[in-house]
Amino acid sequence: MFRRNVAARITVRKAFEDDKSKIGRISAYGIQFLVALSLISFSIDTLPDLTKRVREWLWYVEVFTVTVFTIEYILRLWSAKQPLSYFASFYGFIDLVAILPFYLSTSLDLRSMKIFRMFRLLRILKFTRFSSAIGRFQQALILAREEILLFVLATLMLLYLSAVGIYYFEHEIQPDVFSSIFHSLWWAVATLTTVGYGDAYPMTVGGKIFTFIILMIGLGIVGIPAGLIASSLSAVRRNQEITECESKE
Repeated sequence: MFRRNVAARITVRKAFEDDKSKIGRISAYGIQFLVALSLISFSIDTLPDLTKRVREWLWYVEVFTVTVFTIEYILRLWSAKQPLSYFASFYGFIDLVAILPFYLSTSLDLRSMKIFRMFRLLRILKFTRFSSAIGRFQQALILAREEILLFVLATLMLLYLSAVGIYYFEHEIQPDVFSSIFHSLWWAVATLTTVGYGDAYPMTVGGKIFTFIILMIGLGIVGIPAGLIASSLSAVRRNQEITECESKE
């Protein structure tokens, strides 16, 4: 009996984790289809003037998808080598969040149900489990983590210096808009990201020149992380191709 139990757990685990096998591909594509179906159902449910019949069908779709996701979560938890590790893992959290709002919303007052319905959108994160491209992206982030961390620190420093600079240039002319360095941070974010909403803008000559300089720096800042990740992705892709070639030989 014990051996049968262990064999069954291994079979179930392979069905979920081995995407190269037939049953693994069927499981992965099936879950992706249900995630897409759930999101489409969620979107349709927001349409006005839906008939009672349509809402009933949407409810059936919701119950069906949540039931499958619940069974999937229980089977993953049961078949995991270390159930507690799976429960506390990133993907374990995603799988739990995909089903938990449904049970919370059905056990609470109907007026509070709408609060939990928006969390159904988090099911889209389940797509990440079945994408090899996501794995390469994660490896690229790990590969460039030091450069990205340095970039984030430099950006935060620049944001603060930009807020301080525009505050001293514009505070006397626009005390309501740039009333403090903390209020000036919004302008710094909008300017460095080159969004420029227009709700806060300089009026002094010094402030305009300072803004021009910050805008030029902002154009460069936007492209830095994209270049870092792109180069890391290329390196990961090359390493993966080399590994595949070596395994074939």
